[in-house]
Amino acid sequence: MANRLAQTTSPYLLQHADNPVDWWPWSPEAFEEARKRDVPVLLSVGYASCHWCHVMAHESFEDDGTAAYLNAHFVPVKVDREERPDVDAVYMEAVQAATGHGGWPMTVFLTPDAEPFYFGTYFPPEPRHGSPSFPQVLEGVTAAWTDRRDEVAEVAGRIVADLAGRSLVHGGYGVPGESEVAQALLGLTREYDEQHGGFGGAPKFPPAMVVEFLLRHYARTGAEGALQMAADTCTAMARGGIYDQLGGGFARYSVDREWIVPHFEKMLYDNALLCRVYAHLWRTTGSDEARRIALETADFMVRELRTAEGGFASALDADSEGADGKHVEGAYYVWTPEQLRDVLGEDDAAFAAAYFGVTEEGTFEEGASVLRLPGDAGLVDAARVAGVRARLLAARDERPHPGRDDKVVAAWNGLAIAALAETGAYFDRPDLVERATEAADLLVRVHLGEVARLTRTSKDGRAGDNAGVLEDYGDVAEGFLALAAVTGEGAWLEFAGFLLDIVLEQFTGEGGQLYDTAHDAEQLIRRPQDPTDSATPSGWTAAAGALLSYAAYTGSEAHRTAAEGALGVVKALGPRVPRFVGWGLAVAEALLDGPREVAVAGPVGGELHRTALLGRAPGAVVAAGEGPGAGAEFPLLVDRPLLGGEPTAYVCRHFVCDAPTTDAGELAAKLGG
Repeated sequence: MANRLAQTTSPYLLQHADNPVDWWPWSPEAFEEARKRDVPVLLSVGYASCHWCHVMAHESFEDDGTAAYLNAHFVPVKVDREERPDVDAVYMEAVQAATGHGGWPMTVFLTPDAEPFYFGTYFPPEPRHGSPSFPQVLEGVTAAWTDRRDEVAEVAGRIVADLAGRSLVHGGYGVPGESEVAQALLGLTREYDEQHGGFGGAPKFPPAMVVEFLLRHYARTGAEGALQMAADTCTAMARGGIYDQLGGGFARYSVDREWIVPHFEKMLYDNALLCRVYAHLWRTTGSDEARRIALETADFMVRELRTAEGGFASALDADSEGADGKHVEGAYYVWTPEQLRDVLGEDDAAFAAAYFGVTEEGTFEEGASVLRLPGDAGLVDAARVAGVRARLLAARDERPHPGRDDKVVAAWNGLAIAALAETGAYFDRPDLVERATEAADLLVRVHLGEVARLTRTSKDGRAGDNAGVLEDYGDVAEGFLALAAVTGEGAWLEFAGFLLDIVLEQFTGEGGQLYDTAHDAEQLIRRPQDPTDSATPSGWTAAAGALLSYAAYTGSEAHRTAAEGALGVVKALGPRVPRFVGWGLAVAEALLDGPREVAVAGPVGGELHRTALLGRAPGAVVAAGEGPGAGAEFPLLVDRPLLGGEPTAYVCRHFVCDAPTTDAGELAAKLGG
């Protein structure tokens, strides 16, 4: 019999709809039920493509005995962290404070007032490696709740007070300047892996936002070291197992520091951020490899993640069905020499094994290898590589595919819109700009809908129940602004402004600090407020970037002031933890450069417009259009006449304008950084 999750739109919650556990979605009714029954709440947080979430579900939540005990002694609440990042953030902060580490699945026991008192992540079905079994944990918590209630209340009260005392007051610091940016660069240099690219050790995550900062810093200052770190990191990832050498697109992270073996799930946000950064690397260096990776990653997103409604799905699972019928990690992606021979025959299999680094002993489990480009195959025949790749891809397509998390998350679609719009414009792929526009249309139609506030998710064209958080407003505005620059359609600038006005009204505190949830959102035990960029830009830095660009487009003092207030956090964190405020540092580079405002009085898609889009000046905004109506679409185009009847470009920054030009070469020189 299905439980209450059957009525939800989250693919993750629907995976648990047939559990014998009597799950509730996060709701006031669940806590009311706990109060009525005088039992604690078991909060279980995960997401659809999380490997260990599946493992714990199979071992414990599908077990009738465990479920019966859970149902009798708790109100079980299941949360998809991607639908409710606010709930996830608040309790993850508590887990990390209490245990020193966090992760998913996250398992938290709460009082009926939603106050946490006992924490963990994955619990095994029987005791192992010094960890208690899940049944032991449930029995221990029940005993504490029944016999030592005062102690439980005291612990819960202490945790909540501790969380409340952590409020950030990162407003009022002033904006980051040359000194903070230089310290951040020095910090990154110290953590840089000279041998393998990237930062830190294993597991190693693709540092898209840090690379964006490095490219912008190079464009503004000419610092060769910054470009070198960016380019070498991108090369190492592109040639590693973290990149899908057959189908394009990046896995979530590498389990080793050499980028060889990935954790195989593929997330929309990683691929959107990396597609855009490789396109920007090409714009900076002209690298053929960067161009190839940007286009292959864009094509991967469209082919594998696009939904019937024109949005982009959240993720592909790491696991899929292996040869023995069991779901195993990486089964879809890895190859043995024997499998190569079956598809390619002896000669081509030997060639492919050398080219893709497939060995007899294997680089992954059970003698299988992750395809990569170890680079020791010498000069190769490009046509032969293409033929081998096509045959392997066709054979792989016959394997059982990984599951897909079909929910459309507003923020991550905003990132995808920006990436596809720019990649399409740079490489003359109007189809990619078209896909970006369709995703933007879906966000306006379904996620904004009638309510004129952004909804976090949708599935099958139906809006979910959860309000958008700050990252949704910031990233969607970022996507709309990129689309406006590429298409010359001022409606996207208008929609961005509408979203950013809500940021000013609903998410901004005193002195420029920002909150992840709106003033009128559901009140949790603490109002989440995280300025650090981890897998995606934080809501805080995403909003700062979009506010800054919007101010450059419109001259709005309010948006410029809000952007500067928000960047106080980058002044504070940039020198200390540069790896975790990469997007914030990239926005700081745009601020230090102006950003430049480029108005092209001339045809959209014409030579001057294209030259403007290819300018490397950090965070430059571009408006293009011709005719008397252009100024109505973009304030930047007001009073911008043609010179001698020719398309004309105007470049301004810091309230000062250069002489207008009709020459593309001259415009390129003005925007070189």
